[in-house]
Amino acid sequence: MAAAALHVEKVDRPELAKHDSSILDLVFIMDCTGSMGSYIHSATNNIRSIVEEIVVSEKSDIRLALIEYRDHPPQDTTFVTRVHDFTAKISEMKGWLEHCQAQGGGDGPEAVADGLHDALKLTWRAESTKICVLISDAPPHGLDPSGDGFPNGCPAGLDPIKIVREMAEKHITLYVVGVEPPIVPYRDFFMSLAYITGGQYVPMVTSKLLAKVIIGGVREEISIDRLMQEAQADIDLEMQKAEAEGASEKEKAGRINHIFTSKNMRSKQMHNAFGTASTLAQEHYSKCADMSEMKSAWSSKPAPPPAAHASAIPTAETSYELMEDQDVSEEQAARVYQKWQNRKK
Repeated sequence: MAAAALHVEKVDRPELAKHDSSILDLVFIMDCTGSMGSYIHSATNNIRSIVEEIVVSEKSDIRLALIEYRDHPPQDTTFVTRVHDFTAKISEMKGWLEHCQAQGGGDGPEAVADGLHDALKLTWRAESTKICVLISDAPPHGLDPSGDGFPNGCPAGLDPIKIVREMAEKHITLYVVGVEPPIVPYRDFFMSLAYITGGQYVPMVTSKLLAKVIIGGVREEISIDRLMQEAQADIDLEMQKAEAEGASEKEKAGRINHIFTSKNMRSKQMHNAFGTASTLAQEHYSKCADMSEMKSAWSSKPAPPPAAHASAIPTAETSYELMEDQDVSEEQAARVYQKWQNRKK
């Protein structure tokens, strides 16, 4: 089923020599509490077409993994997480999804941190493009004390901010599919998680578009990965200059974009009008070192008027079309800078 991985010419730079963007490890981290049934069904019904389209379009050698999460007892007594490590068999992934049921959950927040943490422990291939798709409609514990059975955070001591920073260091890109409107009050928080890894927040109000978003997001990510590989030496050199000159993050992203433009490098872009990381997410939340800092920053933000939230929510007709052969956007260049910044450690 899966096409053989493309062979790329090896180069001297070690991280380039061991990486092949046509090798894809794709993980679904799914909230499996009571409100998520339609999204689980959509993933189950469309997993074969998702994989087939990615394989045909990108010539990918693809493996899939699934992490289900609910909550800690006493909020939920079924399970905290269930982990299904990578498989190349679509039928196996489909079987896991078919046994995934939406139930329970207890309080508002869920075991988001535990689901993210389990993703770090999967058997990722060193050379692969690594993408996690988190599908959620509730925050982690320890962000908003209102209605939180564990207001001091994950009872296992896991910190989602530290976890996504580790993801970024391991070259794992996080996409967050935020189920709106329930997740709207926490949108900036989830935007910041994705932004730290160079990924995207994608808001959704209908599960019917889930497959389209996953395909579009993955194909865009593969295209960005390829651009980074091709321009890696130039990006390294330019970023070293920029750091020596004390350039701002925005200036650094602009210089990366100039590299792509000067080389006439083109990208794929999924139309994600409502998901661009907010200023609050980019400049404040994404700078938090841990959940303690995040909780303080989140609780001190001014509350937006209700009309602001309502006008910014996508509709069932919102388009997530994938546009091919595009100029690299400022938003994509900013994400590339985040990847470069967090991977260099």
